Amino acid sequence: MTTELLEIEPRELEFVFELKKQSSCLVQLRNKSDQYVAFKVKTTSPKKYCVRPNIGIIKPKEKSDFTVTMQAQKIAPPDLQCKDKFLIQSTVVPLGTTEDDITSGMFARDRGKHIEEKKLRVVLISPNSSPVLLPVNGGMKQDSEIHMQKDRVPSGVENIPPPLRVSEDVKGSETALDTEDDRSGTNEDVSRQEENVDDKKPAEDTVQLKLAKDSEELKSSLSLMDSKLREAEITIRKLTEERSMNAREKNMLKQELEMLKTKVNVKKVQVGFPLLYVCMVALISVAVGYYIHP
Repeated sequence: MTTELLEIEPRELEFVFELKKQSSCLVQLRNKSDQYVAFKVKTTSPKKYCVRPNIGIIKPKEKSDFTVTMQAQKIAPPDLQCKDKFLIQSTVVPLGTTEDDITSGMFARDRGKHIEEKKLRVVLISPNSSPVLLPVNGGMKQDSEIHMQKDRVPSGVENIPPPLRVSEDVKGSETALDTEDDRSGTNEDVSRQEENVDDKKPAEDTVQLKLAKDSEELKSSLSLMDSKLREAEITIRKLTEERSMNAREKNMLKQELEMLKTKVNVKKVQVGFPLLYVCMVALISVAVGYYIHP
């Protein structure tokens, strides 16, 4: 195969290097072919980097991402030069292949199998220096102006405009009006509260009635459940007793059958006479007949 399987973006892994801090880089893979492609990511420093995920399946004309995280380093390399590299292997897989089916042997160069390999080098970037705070149009200038005004306050007493003076009569009339308005307002509020209380009483009564009905219904349902449970317990007891009785009857029948079998065997043994006994009786009867009738 001469066609390129994967397009990788970016072609260099850039990490912002700071001591005792992690740094991550996102890599995007795009499947340029019309087939399913499996990929695997390798690195020359596996203890230094973490790749998630390091294997995967990319559908035709689709994309897949993986993240490379550089672990926190205690020592900075000289001139931020890094020789670490990453290798991305890819190969065509049959339809229906999943990530669980990916093995290391899938990327082995045997039997003329096409394995595409692309290398990515690592580039370390120093963190940007923090900008110096300079006065800018806005808050910084205003703060500096406020501080300058505070520093330039004269040592003498400042001229403060006198407060507006109101005649005592006007104040008295205003306070009187305020008290009358307050009284009228309080009277109106009291009357409104009484009306609200009167309106709330029937509502509270209806709520209490509903609660009482609900409690009665709950009690009745509980009593029905108790009665059903008792009936169920009684039926279970009856069934267990019947089962025990059936077992006893079964045992009795077995015993009776065994007794009958033993009796039948005894009778079979006792039926008929032995052959020797029959011969002896015949001889004795012949001898007796001979002596009786010479």
